[in-house]
Amino acid sequence: MENWLPSLITDTPSEGYELAIKLSRMTIKKTQADPEVRDRLRPDYAESADALIAVSAVVATHFATVAAANGYWTTSG
Repeated sequence: MENWLPSLITDTPSEGYELAIKLSRMTIKKTQADPEVRDRLRPDYAESADALIAVSAVVATHFATVAAANGYWTTSG
């Protein structure tokens, strides 16, 4: 099995956000392992405002996790 997630640590919030998107994508890939099914379903949610809002919420949850792991990219002092 490929180690695609060696760490939640990123250098910047932008990199953290990209990681959050990747986490979301990998969740879908692991949940629906058949790429043909994923491709067939994509048009259904790509045109659905509700589905797109739900995706945004999932990414936000992953981003909150990454941000916490990175100490919110703050430094003391």
